[in-house]
Amino acid sequence: MEKNQITLDDLEKGADNPAFSSVGEEKLCEECDGPHDEGKEARRGEGKGRFSSYCRKALQPASKAKHFCKAHAKVLRRIILGLLGVAYLCYFIAACWLNFQRALALVVMTAVVVFFACWSLFKKHCGAKVMLLLSPAWKCFKKSWSWLKWLLWMVLLGGLIIYLVLDTCRNPEQLISLAGFCFLVLFLFACSKHHGAVSWRAVFWGLGLEFLFGLFVLRTTPGIQAFRWLGDQIQVFLGYTTAGSSFVFGNTLIEEVFAFQNLPIVVFFSCIMSILYYLGVMQWIIVKISWLLQVSMGTTPTETLSVAGNIFVGQTEAPLLIRPYLEDMTLSEIHAVMTGGFSTIAGSVMGAYISFGIDAASLIAASVMAAPCALAMSKLIYPEVEESKFKGKASIRLSRGEEQNILEAASNGAAASVGLVANIAANLIAFLAVLEFINAALRWFGEMVDIEGLSFQVICSYVLMPVAFLMGADWADSPLVAELLGIKIFLNEFVAYQQLSTYKKNRLSGLEEWNGSQKQWISERAESIATFALCGFANFSSIGIMLGGLTSMVPHRKGDLASVVLRALLTGICVSMLNACLAGLLHVPTELGDCVTFLSTANFSSTSYTMYMCCKQLFASSVLENGTLSFTGAWTGVAESVQCLTQCCGHYNHTSC
Repeated sequence: MEKNQITLDDLEKGADNPAFSSVGEEKLCEECDGPHDEGKEARRGEGKGRFSSYCRKALQPASKAKHFCKAHAKVLRRIILGLLGVAYLCYFIAACWLNFQRALALVVMTAVVVFFACWSLFKKHCGAKVMLLLSPAWKCFKKSWSWLKWLLWMVLLGGLIIYLVLDTCRNPEQLISLAGFCFLVLFLFACSKHHGAVSWRAVFWGLGLEFLFGLFVLRTTPGIQAFRWLGDQIQVFLGYTTAGSSFVFGNTLIEEVFAFQNLPIVVFFSCIMSILYYLGVMQWIIVKISWLLQVSMGTTPTETLSVAGNIFVGQTEAPLLIRPYLEDMTLSEIHAVMTGGFSTIAGSVMGAYISFGIDAASLIAASVMAAPCALAMSKLIYPEVEESKFKGKASIRLSRGEEQNILEAASNGAAASVGLVANIAANLIAFLAVLEFINAALRWFGEMVDIEGLSFQVICSYVLMPVAFLMGADWADSPLVAELLGIKIFLNEFVAYQQLSTYKKNRLSGLEEWNGSQKQWISERAESIATFALCGFANFSSIGIMLGGLTSMVPHRKGDLASVVLRALLTGICVSMLNACLAGLLHVPTELGDCVTFLSTANFSSTSYTMYMCCKQLFASSVLENGTLSFTGAWTGVAESVQCLTQCCGHYNHTSC
């Protein structure tokens, strides 16, 4: 305290009061507050340390659990999978016990998954041992393969000829489709880039796989039922789009306006495809299909993967599967990639076509059949003459999406479809407007020389009519099928399928086949042929899409891409036509059934295709002689014959009326 005392001497000398000077203030603060701050900091540090200690103690069980899970991750994973497996087994047994017929789809899906899971385990643990045991037999087989393959080909060819003879003797019109198939293959061979370098193994195996798959889908009972069920499930699945589109646009718009009714399906389908890609499901399916094609046809993994991917995705998305390898691919491989894109349609737009009323099973079958056929015809028209860097390569690595979780994958898929939807809408507006303009111009030119009704469709119906007839369409239906082909090639398949759906709705609603000189619908056989023939992106507007997509991936190969794109377009058009020929060859007419029972019990307030055909049969059975009406065939002696004839005459015009 003595140090800080103020004396009179200090005042006389003019010394400042240390309490009021800045230096003194600092000293006083240091002396008075220093010890207090140090204690405060110490207490704060003690508090922090105590809190950290409490946190460590509280989190200790969680930390121990984490270390335990890491140490026993495999065991825990097996336990969880085992519990889930037991739970699913209980659910599966309960579903089968309650109603086996209802659970049949679940049984099939479970059997497929179990088969591939068991196969994977067997291959992993026993594959090497089995291969070692079979190696002597494999060596012996390879030695004998030089003459065995010719024997196998002779047996297959003989079996095919016998089958076709027995099958076509009942329906001789099927021979026209067979002739059309052979003509298209010979035409493509005539257009081949290198006739002497054609790999006939790839050609015959591709066409053989296409035929076998078509035979399974269109002729066998399990194939017909399986694809019909699959088509029905897809239609039900696409129906869920209504929940989202009705909330956004309202029920009135989605029922009356095309854009709000069909285009939201593209958004929904794109979202689902993105989720399946994120989960790796699509990659797995594509790899399995490409393995089958690669092993049988001897094509390289890169081109095979891209063509297999085209079954599910579009012409610009499938090459993304092999993007790292595009710059080293040969011209023949690039041609195969392009042909695969032109020969098929994307899963997203397939949903829109199904919503038009196009048969879902036929669309799925056409896309799958197109894959081996596209590879085969690609190797026929542009054979491999270079040394591929990927020949003999065991596998190609497929990358998964960059999304962090399933929600991001769903969101990205929906967002990516916005451009596709806008593209479809813009193309429809543009192409339909252009078509109307072309038709108006052609009508004007036609009227100058007294030709009435000249249009783009009429020109296509005359020019492509022989092609439609060769595919198997009846001569009366050939002009309409040719018109659809022309719209598909010169405009796009979307407009063509829309027109085909109109013909199908007219037939199913029971409209008369002819309205004066105009045909209002085509037969079931012609519908099936047209569905297969239109299933592909092979049109002139797709050239820009294909070149734009591939050029963005490999800009320095723009010249190579442009040099093969027209040949690939021609091949893609012919692949769809070859599928249509097979559809015509393997088509089984639907039996009409008992018309007497149907018309006797029918409600004539509305018409249907069955009613029209039965009335047509009744008209053909009626005979008017000397003012007396009588009936022949199945209608002989039927009491309700006159009443049914009267009802039929109320809807349809005929001389019997």
